[in-house]
Amino acid sequence: MRRVFVALAGLQMLAILAQFYFAGVGAFDKPQSDDSFALHGTTGMMVIPVLSLLITVVATIVKAPGRLIGLSIAPFGLVIVQMLIIILGRALDDATGNSTTASLAILGLHAVNGLAIMAVSGQVLAGARKFAFAGETTPKNVTAPVS
Repeated sequence: MRRVFVALAGLQMLAILAQFYFAGVGAFDKPQSDDSFALHGTTGMMVIPVLSLLITVVATIVKAPGRLIGLSIAPFGLVIVQMLIIILGRALDDATGNSTTASLAILGLHAVNGLAIMAVSGQVLAGARKFAFAGETTPKNVTAPVS
């Protein structure tokens, strides 16, 4: 079951890397449409939160250290922060729906928070690997006896 923990943490890291890729695809799509960020939105609103919840459940089942369980749920909380950043940023647009300096300053935090999600997920993956493979040893330079 500990290997499932590692596999889910790795899958979450891949989803986050894909999330950055999808953001780039959406940003460079010409012409921009409502669908430009569809994959980015789906991954961020569905895939990453579900994986974070699953990882937290598995971490609890395998009796991971409390800090690692807490880190496992952190991406879920940071995704909620992502949504709040978007809501606040859009609320600061002008009356015609165009960005203002204030809205751009807030919306820029979306990318910074995305990096925080990636950093925390990297810590979860590293912690899951360390926890799952604790005590396992690999043979060091096994050589045949010289006769």
